[in-house]
Amino acid sequence: MSLSEREKMARGLLYDANHNPDLVRERAVCKDMCFAYNNLKPSDEAGKRKIAERLFGRIGRDFSVVAPFYCDYGYNIFCGEDFFANHNCVMLDGARITFGDHVYIAPNCCLATAGHPLDAELRAAGLEFAREIKIGNNVWLGAGVTVLPGVTIGDNTVIGAGSVVNKDIPANVVAAGNPCRVLREINERDKQIWQEKEQACLLQKENKA
Repeated sequence: MSLSEREKMARGLLYDANHNPDLVRERAVCKDMCFAYNNLKPSDEAGKRKIAERLFGRIGRDFSVVAPFYCDYGYNIFCGEDFFANHNCVMLDGARITFGDHVYIAPNCCLATAGHPLDAELRAAGLEFAREIKIGNNVWLGAGVTVLPGVTIGDNTVIGAGSVVNKDIPANVVAAGNPCRVLREINERDKQIWQEKEQACLLQKENKA
């Protein structure tokens, strides 16, 4: 028994993304929902929630995606609690994209599970593959970050603006660059510095009083 193109897509095999009528139809339904979402009034939270519940595989209670937003299928995107994505987020979700809790995505980010064969003949035939992306809890993606197929980003990690993440990034680090690399660990000093700034501001305010 042969696999369907959708089954091949889910298993990370080469699949016909461009000519298979079922996948073409699924993407058309998804694009229509994205269009409807993007054309709602920004203040229409109930309308956005109603579409998002149909579009995504899962969303939590606290969920906010600022239009415009674009994805391929929608049903492969699973969001934890307290999820936020700013303007111009693109998710190419041929494979699953899974977010933990308290994930924040800055403007102009792209998470792409889809890739193409290096062989030109296979590529021209409309074949591609998809690899799952996993984003942990408390992750922040800076503006213009691109996450490529198969990448996992660990809990509490911050990815600097403009980074291209082409390999796994561990938990509790700051990482940035093209290609993205670990710069340093996040430690207690990162919390203390803000406490010190607040104390300095309060002292300055008292001195002016």
